Amino acid sequence: MIKPIITTKDAFWQEGSPVEGPADTQLLISDETQQSFRGFGGCFNEIGGAVLQKLSTEKKQEVLSLLFGEEGCGFTMGRLPIGASDYALSWYSYDETDGDYELKDFSIARDRMYLLPYLKDALALCPDMHLFASPWSPPTWMKTKKACNFGRLCDDEKTRKAYAKYFLKYLAAYRKEGVRIEQIHVQNEPVADQKFPSCVWEPSLMRDFIKEDLAPAFRAAGDDTELWFGTINEGSFDRYVNIVLADNQTRACLKGAGFQWAGKYAIARTHQAYPELRLMQTENECGDGENTFEYAEYVASLLFHYLRNGAEAYVYWNMVLPEGGESTWGWKQNAMITILPDSDTYRLNPEFYIMRHFSAFIKPGAVILKAEGGLSPNSICAKNPDGTVVVVAANTLDVVRKADIAYGEKHVTLEMPPHSVLTAQFEA
Repeated sequence: MIKPIITTKDAFWQEGSPVEGPADTQLLISDETQQSFRGFGGCFNEIGGAVLQKLSTEKKQEVLSLLFGEEGCGFTMGRLPIGASDYALSWYSYDETDGDYELKDFSIARDRMYLLPYLKDALALCPDMHLFASPWSPPTWMKTKKACNFGRLCDDEKTRKAYAKYFLKYLAAYRKEGVRIEQIHVQNEPVADQKFPSCVWEPSLMRDFIKEDLAPAFRAAGDDTELWFGTINEGSFDRYVNIVLADNQTRACLKGAGFQWAGKYAIARTHQAYPELRLMQTENECGDGENTFEYAEYVASLLFHYLRNGAEAYVYWNMVLPEGGESTWGWKQNAMITILPDSDTYRLNPEFYIMRHFSAFIKPGAVILKAEGGLSPNSICAKNPDGTVVVVAANTLDVVRKADIAYGEKHVTLEMPPHSVLTAQFEA
């Protein structure tokens, strides 16, 4: 076993070592496999892209390498907004010409300012990154309330067909930029009527739009981009998720389902009901801009929850933000890396280290392994393609714990400080 890496509130990414003496908890890892794992990643947004441009070339490259380089987090997944997210510098869509059902005025020119440079710099480090995209809002003229925030998609054939075409135009425009989007998730948080760009979808309209408009448009265009039911923020499996997925025609159009925020309460039942459906976590919960270790510890619990319930990917929200992390609409949020003002410097926050505990060791193509024992609720185990077995575990208690971690004939006792996250690896 390689020496474990341990993070606590006062010591990030420190090297640990095995200890002697009796253990007080166990983690027994089996060879029973669960889902295949695709990777970790983060979301690209305008505010992050804009603040990165304020850094020198050298410092910007350092930040990107910490996120996407093999010696950093090694992220291999990326999420993109289709139009403005709530971390855009201002609200916009790609076509705000009222009644332009043919989308003659469609343009991604706005994205060339901050979003595409941010993405292309990351792709230079990870050219095979898996990208998925979702809108926060359709163009305002397609909505019942002509605003980026609030409202619903107009439920008429002309609008629905135009909106399906809008997705295809987006994919084609990004392909011209040399960027291939692998997945489309139909709507960011379809049950959230927010002050930032948003659009509420009744589950019946989501179900029918996918099978009657979106999937047929993609088939007619010969576009093989995967369609996903996401990004789900409804915690009730019965009131939302199952209404969409129980329809066989709709489900046949979908490759998977993506969950975030309250959606964490529905993922386990979705995995149980539709085990053939690929699942992923699509947006890390964002905190309050204080970037505390206590919130990072909560993020670790989210990672354990999603990976234990079938998720093939876990995606952080704002990877990079300016000091304070304030959105255009006034909400301060956490980030993995904070760019400090007027100094050409940055700070690594606790959530950077938490994500790195997972992403630097659990590689794309790994399989999640079943594990039992007292430490198992606060852990995840995975077998990498090279045969190494990775354990990430947390001690959430106020006391030191000694954990006996066993995989077949291999076992080791590791000391876990109070409120710590540990990563260890058995060699193949």
